Amino acid sequence: MLAGEAVVAIWNGIAPEARAQFYDWHINEHMPERVGIPGFRRGRRYIALDPDTQPEFFTLYEADTIEVLKGSDYANRLNDPTPATKATTSQFRNTARALARVLDSRGPGAGGAVLTVRFDADESLLGPLRVAVHEALHAPRITGAHLCRADQDASGVRTTETRDRADIEAPPTWFMLLEATDAGALTGIHIQTRLTAAGVCGPLQQGLYRLEYTRNKTEFAA
Repeated sequence: MLAGEAVVAIWNGIAPEARAQFYDWHINEHMPERVGIPGFRRGRRYIALDPDTQPEFFTLYEADTIEVLKGSDYANRLNDPTPATKATTSQFRNTARALARVLDSRGPGAGGAVLTVRFDADESLLGPLRVAVHEALHAPRITGAHLCRADQDASGVRTTETRDRADIEAPPTWFMLLEATDAGALTGIHIQTRLTAAGVCGPLQQGLYRLEYTRNKTEFAA
């Protein structure tokens, strides 16, 4: 299960010349800073496992509640980015970011691979979507299945960190995360078929990622 009732989900690429800078900043400054915010519990970063998965990186922050994500502690960080944050995020590409409520989260623990599926759906489909989550969890080696819905207003707020950036794309309305011990366990789930059966129409953006780094709750001062 996810460690909280809300998440920040970020999909992003990085300019090739800024790759080393991104890794140093993300591991040693940015993730410790974010997880150090009151109410944030854990951060995880993943990297794409195949060329069809775009953008290359997926980062997930788990928080106590959606109110934490809309609160002043997080906003203060977003509106006072460090020099390294400004320099590195200026090199981001194709960034989608969602502040989301966790509507359903099941499973025995975190896995080494994750399948992310972004889609639009009507509110009336919540019941069938929860069924799809529960069914996916029964596949071999699946360790977690989670359903999230973005707070569109909160996700769309431009801060000092983002207001001058041209790489920001629209946040997903809904997304599902499936965790497994390995990527092979995720390739045969046919989640698009399950979501279509649940009533989801239109394009689904699917990505297969491998876990690179986890940061648990920490104390941090920028």
